[in-house]
This record gives sequence, C-alpha cells and structure tokens, in this order.
Amino acid sequence: MRIAAASLAAALVLAGCSSGSDSGSSNTVNWWTWDDKQAVAYGECEKAFEAANPGTDVKITRYNVDDYFTKLTAGFVAGTAPDAFQNSVQFLQAYAGQHQLMPLDDLITKSAVDLKKYSVGVDNWKFTDGKQYALPLDWAAAGIYYRKDSLQQAGISEADVAKMTWNPDDGGTFEKIVARLTIDKNGKRGDEPGFDKNAIATYGVGAIAGRSFIGETTWAPLVATLGWKFGDKDQWPSKFNYTDPRFVKTMKWVTALTEKGYSPKLGTFTTGNQSTISDIDLVGSNKTAMTIGGSWSAPSFGKIPGVPVGIAPTPLGPDGKRAVLSNSNGNNIWAGTKNPDLTWKWVSYMGSEECQTKAGATGTFFPSIPAAMDNTVTSMKSQGVDLSVYNQYVKDGVLFPSTAYANGSAVQSAEQPLFEAYFGGQRSDDVFAEMERVSQEILAKN
Repeated sequence: MRIAAASLAAALVLAGCSSGSDSGSSNTVNWWTWDDKQAVAYGECEKAFEAANPGTDVKITRYNVDDYFTKLTAGFVAGTAPDAFQNSVQFLQAYAGQHQLMPLDDLITKSAVDLKKYSVGVDNWKFTDGKQYALPLDWAAAGIYYRKDSLQQAGISEADVAKMTWNPDDGGTFEKIVARLTIDKNGKRGDEPGFDKNAIATYGVGAIAGRSFIGETTWAPLVATLGWKFGDKDQWPSKFNYTDPRFVKTMKWVTALTEKGYSPKLGTFTTGNQSTISDIDLVGSNKTAMTIGGSWSAPSFGKIPGVPVGIAPTPLGPDGKRAVLSNSNGNNIWAGTKNPDLTWKWVSYMGSEECQTKAGATGTFFPSIPAAMDNTVTSMKSQGVDLSVYNQYVKDGVLFPSTAYANGSAVQSAEQPLFEAYFGGQRSDDVFAEMERVSQEILAKN
C-alpha cells in the first residue's frame, strides 16, 4: 500500500518540536503523517492557513511508517494522540470501531463541503455505520515506467507501449513487448532463438510476483480487466476471491512469466539484509527495461540521471478496457481532540482546492481534486515529468477504489507469507483455497 513509501528511521517534526498532542491549546492543531514528502508539501498549506488565521499554530509531525501506527495507538490510550492525522484505509475498521475517530458528517453538512468535488476516495472512508470518517487526502495508482533507450534499441515505439493489451492466455502484446525487451548475458532477446532464460542481463519487466496480497502496483491492474473483484463485496467484504478462476489463471501467468526469464523471480534483487532493491534503481541500472510502479514514484523515475524514462498506462484487458486500482489515504480527526472546531477548519482546508493545488505542485502525491491535479500535471511537466497518463485515468473513469476491510494488520500478516510461498515455489496453487479461507476467518473477527 501507499504507506510503504515512507522510509526515514527517526521522527521528522516540521513547524514545531512536539511529538505529542498540544490539543489543550485553543490555537494549536497537531497533524501527523508517515510521508516525508507530504509533510513538506502540506507545509505550504500550513503557512497559508496560519497567515489567514493569526495566532494559530499548526504542527506537522512525520514519523517513520514502522513506528507511526504504534505511536498513534499509544496516543489513543494515553490521551495524547494528534488532533488529526493521515490514515490508511486498512486501519479504518480498528480505529472507528474503537471510537477513536470523529465522524465528519455534521461538520461536512455545516460547512457545506461538496464531497463530489473529489475524484476518488470518498467512499473508502465510510465505515459500516454509514458515517464518513475522513476527507480524501490523496490518491495513487499504478503506471508503466520504461526506459526510452531500451524501447528504441528493441525497435518498439512509445505508442506501442501506450496501447499494450493483456490477457492471461498468451499475455497479449504486453508479454510480446516484455519478451522483446528482455536480454540475456549473451545479448539475445527473449523473442530470439538461443535466448538463455537462466542468464538474464536485463529483464523486460520488473517483479510482478510476490510483492503484495492486494497487488496494487503489480498484478491488480491486470486481473481487474477480467472483471475480478478483490472481495465478495466492494467494501467490507466477508472474504477475498482468491479461488476465482480468473485470479488463479492470472497468478499462473505471472509465474510463467518468471519461468520464461522475462520477469525476476521473488528474491532475485535483494541486498545482504534481504531488503528489496527499488524499482527506480533497477530501471536506472538497466536491470529492468520497464516496470509497473506506483504513481508516487513518478518524480523519482523522471529524474534518474542520464536515463530518460517514459510513463505509459497499464495494459488494456481482453475487452479493450483498463481497470486501475486506486488507493486513497484519508484525513481523520481524533475523537479525543480538545479543539475540534479549529482542527476541522485545518482538515477541511487541507481538503480544499486552494491547499491541494499548493501542496500538489511538488508532484510527490496526487491531489484528490481534479483542478488541483491538473495543476500538478502542469507543474511537473515543466520539470520534465509527464503525469498526463495518471490524469487521463481520472478523465476516462478507469479508476476503481481499493477495498476497505476489517482487521487489516492481521490480514496482511497472514496472507503475505502465503503469497510469498506460492511465488517462491514452496506452495502450489492449492494455496489459494487456504488464502481465501484465512481471509474469511480473519474478516469475521470482531
């Protein structure tokens, strides 16, 4: 999920030095995030908000994602949680169920906030009680990042990559292009006689296997084109559809892609401490010619020294249409805040077109408001990064929201090892029945 993008080891505190809540002060609002880039980006909104509200002090605190949710929980217990904070939808059930989140419906109505102004993310933050617990803070999706020189050397046009097709039977033109971009250590391409699948110099596409049980930046934009749904219900499902024949067939295709040598197997690119080498580094070093990656990585891909990188949309499915999973983080207000009015004023300002335009100009996240997103695209294009592919997703209506589900941490802890066992070759496709059963058991727990 998007929360995996944050990576500093210690807390970074902006606009103040407190790591706890100063909610008792009538003119102070504490806001937390795990994203160092959004901490800086929304700092621009902080300046404007404080200027428009003299005497107000907004404190933005950024914690390493590994510590973030532990610190939040400790703050709930101790009564020192921040007034408002960025949240991932996987924790909505736990926090709302514990009554730690303030429902926003009355505030939204009172302030006449039009939720239709947000392109994505609103429904993700409705709990099972039907109440709205957050305003969308951002959105993210997957795209195809490719080395332009690799395409040119392979005789593939950027237009060909922009209109790639996919199906689980033969991989469509996506697999043909991946094969062509794959080069072994003797210089043979994946579609040429004599190609050695066991001695790869450049993989045609980065890892699709093993990363996530949700598959946001790997297989989800592929299997979704078959009409597959993650859960038996779009939101708050009772099970995940891991035994659906369309899902199983897609996972077998992913495995076949690695067996052909076109995509790295699980664990191919890890360091001595088992940390995974980033897609950006792999593309930059020509270990992979292209990769499916998150939208939040676009500025980094666009600024690899000496390597022009293009961005293409995810492949079209068998029916000629795209289906792209969109994850959207939310902005929650702590139910225990002692300063609800000013906190709401800050949170609703963060969700305004003015603020999202200021913060989104960095291109490090995508604003939830279309007009602000247009500005992000314009701003980043002047820096040599073309984000129009992502904006077109919104305009074409191909985004579908991520699924809100119960017991997010427990689900992830149980399912991820099973996925890795399958892609690592320790389990066969009988694992999918176990994964579905496990999901049903954990989702049913209170």
